[in-house]
Amino acid sequence: QVQLVESGGGLVQAGGSLRLSCAVSGRTFSRNAMGWFRQAPGKEREIVAASNWNGGSTYYVDSVKGRFTISRDNAKNTVYLQMNSLRVADTAVYYCAAREGNLALGYLATNYDYWGQGTQVTVSS
Repeated sequence: QVQLVESGGGLVQAGGSLRLSCAVSGRTFSRNAMGWFRQAPGKEREIVAASNWNGGSTYYVDSVKGRFTISRDNAKNTVYLQMNSLRVADTAVYYCAAREGNLALGYLATNYDYWGQGTQVTVSS
């Protein structure tokens, strides 16, 4: 069974930065594409960023391009989301997700098989 544990969320002022981490255990992490999603109150869960198995291919939703960076350290079984120039609109619960046995990144929540418990990110004005 794959387990994902997010950390690094918190309260930050607009314009600030946070770095989310997602530690993965239970499977060969290096064979999994990974994604970060977020869900704000009353809204659908949306993809924020995704990475293929080795970080050579990445995807970002338009609203975070140039501000967020997804990266992974396969030796540490960890994927990161560096978030800079945060906006109030970035406030949400952030989830990491793993794609079982698939090297290619996915764009939809249904592409992913395992999920973390989520970490709250709150950006104040």
